[in-house]
Amino acid sequence: MKPKTKKVIFFGDSITQAGVQGNGYINLLKKQVDSTKFELFGAGIGGNKVYDLYLRLEEDVLAKKPDLVFIYVGINDVWHKQTSKTGTDYPKYLKFYQALINKIKASGSAVVLCTPSVVGEKKGGANELDADLDKYAEGIRELAAKNNLPLCDLRKAFQAYEEKNNTQDLEKDILTRDRVHLNDKGNQFVAEQMLPFIK
Repeated sequence: MKPKTKKVIFFGDSITQAGVQGNGYINLLKKQVDSTKFELFGAGIGGNKVYDLYLRLEEDVLAKKPDLVFIYVGINDVWHKQTSKTGTDYPKYLKFYQALINKIKASGSAVVLCTPSVVGEKKGGANELDADLDKYAEGIRELAAKNNLPLCDLRKAFQAYEEKNNTQDLEKDILTRDRVHLNDKGNQFVAEQMLPFIK
């Protein structure tokens, strides 16, 4: 009998969808964990917001009976308010997010919450959507505390990294290739942040 592997699902949007391609963060994590103990899967779909995740939770996550689920969503909820007026209002975002937590926990899986990272890499709150992203990230920190769940605070980690490494105050090409989606360095960085939670 070979020991049962733990199934880990990364649940999110296009950032997660890209995580299983090339040097994506999920592929990088696969190389860093013991494959006899862990199986890693991406369940990311481009453009998804929190309620899209809620609608496909059953089929794309729970049906696969994961041991651990990373929820990494929020960029489009904020960004699309600006680009296509279809974002998610803050109270609704938290409500759907809590509903995801409830359903995943009820199914017996462990959950890790991730704060949304960046839309633009300028420092010191200079990107147009920083205030909104900070607010949504703070909401997730509160949900993690309230539900007694581990928090992978990508927002905080990205801000600290930019502060130190983005010396020319560029809006992209430090950890992202287009202000949002991760470049190789960004994928590596996200993998480093998430690795400690896979156990």
